[in-house]
Amino acid sequence: MKKKVTTETIVRTIVLVITLVNQVLTMFGKNPLPFAEDELYAMFTAAATIAATLWAWWKNNSFTPAAIEADKYLAELKTDNKNDTEE
Repeated sequence: MKKKVTTETIVRTIVLVITLVNQVLTMFGKNPLPFAEDELYAMFTAAATIAATLWAWWKNNSFTPAAIEADKYLAELKTDNKNDTEE
């Protein structure tokens, strides 16, 4: 049975990759957004990189079929536990 990676996991990963590439370009003096002021752009880029890193780190990014299956099992356990406490 093949498991699908969630859309949220893919979006978080894409945002992280884009911000990391942007940060590296900025470090090497390449400014992908030429209309921004240098200091403002550097602060925005650093803030975006930090935000994307924290977001990707905080969330559970399950890529492997085993991890996706484990997420489903955990959700079932949480649902069962919630139902047990409500009774």
